[in-house]
Amino acid sequence: MKKILISDSVNQRSIEILESAGYSVTYKTDFTRAELLNAIDDYHALIVRSATKVDNELISRMKSMEVIGRAGAGVDNIDLAAASKKGILVMNTPGGNTISTAEHTMAMMLSLCRNISQANQSILQGNWDRKKFSGTELRGKTFAILGLGKIGKEVAKRSKAFGMNLIGYDPLISEEAANEIGVKLYNLDEIWKLADIISVHVPLNSETKNLINRDVLLRCKKGVKLINCARGGIINEHDLFEALENEIVSGAALDVYETEPPDFSNPVLNHPKVVCTPHLGASTEEAQELVAIQIAEQIVDYFSSGRISGAVNLSAFTEELTDDIKMFFTLSEKLGIFSAQLLSERLKQITIELNGESLHKFSKELSLAFSRGFLSRKMNEAVNYVNAPLILKEHKISLSEKLSSEDSTFRNLVTVEMITENEIKKISGTVFGKNELRIVRINEYLVEIKPEGNLLVYKNIDKPGMLASVGKILAEKNINIAGLSLGRITQGKDALTIISTDDVIGSEELKKIKELGGIKEISFIQI
Repeated sequence: MKKILISDSVNQRSIEILESAGYSVTYKTDFTRAELLNAIDDYHALIVRSATKVDNELISRMKSMEVIGRAGAGVDNIDLAAASKKGILVMNTPGGNTISTAEHTMAMMLSLCRNISQANQSILQGNWDRKKFSGTELRGKTFAILGLGKIGKEVAKRSKAFGMNLIGYDPLISEEAANEIGVKLYNLDEIWKLADIISVHVPLNSETKNLINRDVLLRCKKGVKLINCARGGIINEHDLFEALENEIVSGAALDVYETEPPDFSNPVLNHPKVVCTPHLGASTEEAQELVAIQIAEQIVDYFSSGRISGAVNLSAFTEELTDDIKMFFTLSEKLGIFSAQLLSERLKQITIELNGESLHKFSKELSLAFSRGFLSRKMNEAVNYVNAPLILKEHKISLSEKLSSEDSTFRNLVTVEMITENEIKKISGTVFGKNELRIVRINEYLVEIKPEGNLLVYKNIDKPGMLASVGKILAEKNINIAGLSLGRITQGKDALTIISTDDVIGSEELKKIKELGGIKEISFIQI
């Protein structure tokens, strides 16, 4: 009989489903660390939320474990590499909190526009001040939704019912798909000056950290309102406070923070025009019941029939692969992560070309790995090897595979062609030896870079002094150059430079590099 441990608080329905399937369930949420380490070797499955830290130490004690289930989306508390190395499948429940978070966004917007929180506090203090808390209607307001994944789409549907004018930005969604939910797409520069209210629903990564900062706020319509129920750090809290004080922003609603729990002395939290909640986006009875049911059903399916749902680590997809192909699987995923940060326009079509007959029979697996890597940098929702193709389909992005044996330079080569509305980008990668991953071509430029760490990628006029000028800017910030690759076609034409750095390059340094004469395109990529 399979033995299942639930070490975090989950809805009772999860236990009922597992026990009905004939499994032995231990529900204990008050383990000490030592007790958990001593008990874990006897279980075949573990269900957690965010409290239990499933780190390498705990995983090393697992002798019978087959699957770790996260009742929710985020898996930051689970060491995926350690689980994969030990052959343990890790599952989550993507989409379980979609409606909950969308409704919380609407609640925050209504509270913000009608001063609900402030008026309630005033009443509790014995005041009756109707004029002070006069609000604004949603009807007719231009509402910008940044990120039109599952949550963003549900927010759009609900906002439409209030008679709002919906605009949005998402680097993946097509105009056709946006039109279906009543959203008109704009680029970010256009959105700042149009929006009365802005809600963010994007992932937190190097591209979106401090997405809304002082420079952006100065370009916004005066009196704009901001909502963040996505990830802390997307809105710069210091810059937000400054904009509130200067009446550039008329109000903000925050459910997430740069650090959690936040520093309660943070002036943003105490500003009279700010509504705060303690990360309640997924905290509804319905959402918690749904994720509990989902993870239990996924584990039952896996144990009873081998069917895999919601897998977030690659062990379930690569355990039958040879070591050589596993490296190309990893390469393909890293190509996806790299491409997502290099691509700025909306994607319409992806073609995965595989050169080398040893790769041909794994075309589906390799394209799946690329899709998961690409979407993990673009979506504010859990992306795994199961739902990645569905997300592409929802966003009307076509994916195809092409098998070839034409490349004479490399025995095995993965090439990704991405077509947007205005450009075509091609990136190729291979594996040297047994485990040396390399990107060897970006468009027409031959390069050789490891797809890892911090990478500065820029196109420049091929003239003396360019690299020295960039190096000087990095040196002034004490950013060390760890590696370099230069690609050019002919002398004096455009060249492509990729610099690997030991440290993150900040927005200030990127701005200085952009302003150098001769720099045409620039991206900072983290893998």
